[in-house]
Amino acid sequence: MGKTAISRRSLLASTVALALAGMAGPVHAEDFKMGLLVPGSVAEEGWNRIAYDALKRVEKELGAKISYVELPDNPAAFEKAFRDYASHGYQVVLGHGFQFQDAALTTAEDFPDTVFLVSSSYIHEGKVIGLNTDASQPFYLMGVIAAKMGKGAGLVGGMEIPPIAHAFEGFAKGARSVDPDFPVSTVYIGSFTDASAAKEASLSMISQGADFVVPNANAAGLGVIQAAQETGDRLGTFSVYSDYTDVAPKNILGTFIADYGQGIVRIVSGIKDGTIPQSNVDFGLADKDVIKFTFNDAAARSVPEDVRKYVEEVSARIAAGEIETRTK
Repeated sequence: MGKTAISRRSLLASTVALALAGMAGPVHAEDFKMGLLVPGSVAEEGWNRIAYDALKRVEKELGAKISYVELPDNPAAFEKAFRDYASHGYQVVLGHGFQFQDAALTTAEDFPDTVFLVSSSYIHEGKVIGLNTDASQPFYLMGVIAAKMGKGAGLVGGMEIPPIAHAFEGFAKGARSVDPDFPVSTVYIGSFTDASAAKEASLSMISQGADFVVPNANAAGLGVIQAAQETGDRLGTFSVYSDYTDVAPKNILGTFIADYGQGIVRIVSGIKDGTIPQSNVDFGLADKDVIKFTFNDAAARSVPEDVRKYVEEVSARIAAGEIETRTK
């Protein structure tokens, strides 16, 4: 559990009165509370840390009272934590990951005054609202770079869930927009924390000819970066969600950062003022305050200027809706 977990607090219950369907009355800052559920530790750089930083921004910028819990990968624990927050009057609870979706839907039936947000989800059912960072868009750019500069790529995912599958679909589409025959292999290691398994999968792909290996596995993704670094400067990779450039400065060609905090503050601010999103929320390259992709000039094989220019043109077309990066 997090050090501010609700089980260690004595909290007063409060409610949000409904004003209209899809609308709630505004809540005074001193009464507004937001809880966070993370699958693991917020001390880890990467996925969980992004959510924690977002929560701290809600506290600072919106004056909210905040709390978080660190949970094992256990659906029963997810539902209990959601119920604990809702029963203590939290107006917003964020489950940080697709795996929280079912527990949010079940809990929401009993707590109509709480808005349940679910990261990496396309859900919109009542007050259960998915907040998805469309990683297929920056991954499409990575695929373009890999096909322009390499001979094959390996993708290492934590689990085969829709957000990761969509990201990898985007990579493959980007690569094959450059070279229809560009080989892309995919492995799911079944864990978001096992860096050793991710490293082993990466080394296997490298031995089979991949000269790009790319992670999407939360903390486990560090194993992919380490494999690239240990194999030599010829291997290319990308930082995903957090900047790991210091781990493999010669291998990381670019970094995809989702300023999830900015997106969360935007959405939660609206909820606090009484407006609940009427659809799921999908952040993409058009949201320049949220999605950022940058190049690493210090890489051994830094992305050439002509490729960078092409990638920027592709990025603009994606943002404009001219290129579909994944199956809807």
